[in-house]
Amino acid sequence: AQSNKGKMSFLCAAAPMPSITGCLPSLHLSRNPRSSGIAPALPSVPRGEVEVQDASSQWRTCVQNGNDKLEICRVVNGMWQTSGGWGKIDPARAVDAMLRYVDAGFTTFDMADHYGPAEDLYGVFINRARRDRGEEFAANVKGLTKWVPPPVKMTRAFVEDNIDRSRKRMDVKSLDMLQFHWWDYSNTGYLDALKHMTDLKEEGKIKTLGLTNFDTKRVQIILENGIPIVSNQVQHSVVDMRPQKKMAELCRFTGVRLITYGTVMGGLLSEKFLDANISIPFAGPPLNTPSLNKYKRMVDAWGGWNLFQELLKTLKQVATKHGVSIPSVAVRYILNQSVVAGSMIGVRLGLSEHINDSQTILSLKLDEDDNAHIQAVARKGRDLIKVIGDCGDEYRT
Repeated sequence: AQSNKGKMSFLCAAAPMPSITGCLPSLHLSRNPRSSGIAPALPSVPRGEVEVQDASSQWRTCVQNGNDKLEICRVVNGMWQTSGGWGKIDPARAVDAMLRYVDAGFTTFDMADHYGPAEDLYGVFINRARRDRGEEFAANVKGLTKWVPPPVKMTRAFVEDNIDRSRKRMDVKSLDMLQFHWWDYSNTGYLDALKHMTDLKEEGKIKTLGLTNFDTKRVQIILENGIPIVSNQVQHSVVDMRPQKKMAELCRFTGVRLITYGTVMGGLLSEKFLDANISIPFAGPPLNTPSLNKYKRMVDAWGGWNLFQELLKTLKQVATKHGVSIPSVAVRYILNQSVVAGSMIGVRLGLSEHINDSQTILSLKLDEDDNAHIQAVARKGRDLIKVIGDCGDEYRT
């Protein structure tokens, strides 16, 4: 999850966390008194594999823990871009665009309580979908939101008030998924908040619980406390492969799945920046959005612009071979990674669209040579776990 409050502190190396190897068996897989299932629930498919129901539904997958289950599209429409910094959003045009994305098969939207008007736009959209297209059409749409609270005391009333606010803005009786972010691990109030959210889930106000930007150690603690989380949303791209280390190991053991953002690095992983010289003013494409600036810092931490150009050229060769674009290759590569349920692509609703380009992602099949060429360049960069720390540590000092 993106946040105006998240300070990118990764230029100072975070203290490495101890390996979880040998620690995983300490997870208490006893019956969860807060749920009718076993927590954490193991998936019915092989660990780390993506569940595909049939050929006609290859775009969809399920995230699940016990009886908590949600079907999502594997390419998720990210709505951070509605929060300002990418251009003024016209609500009517934005809702029209959301309908076009759903008609094209992209039925899952990701937002947050602090993404400007994102939840309100979703509410207008889903209300129009029910009215104009019918309840069956609307039921196929999934709205994932996030709650990013300040580090205050997590009382039942405070948690419920915030969840009710999102439900009202999104015009839904029950949130399809609530993904929770926490700023300060030294404050264990996150466990209180999650226990209240579990109660609200059992009361029908939330369907599934997820996390966003939690590290491996805290995900394990949360699971050991019987919280039935189904997913963790984390930054993951060809440049940032941190989730495939400690986090993927834990996820394979527990059945938790990953939803990824930053997968096209705000547009840096595209033809637009291939052979671009951004060191000279006006010589190349401007870094004129919050996401471009954010992920340029990630490029610098990983290996710099010259190595990034080598990566772009390799991705372009693979893209040309398959008749697709660089972003399609970049997203497909991450969707193929262990325990990844879905990857996010930001949508600038009513301003620009990439529907046709995105439709090539799920039909694209990368072969062994493609993967080998991409990995050979990606591994030339720094190990970002050593530079930044585990998943989400870029938001914490």
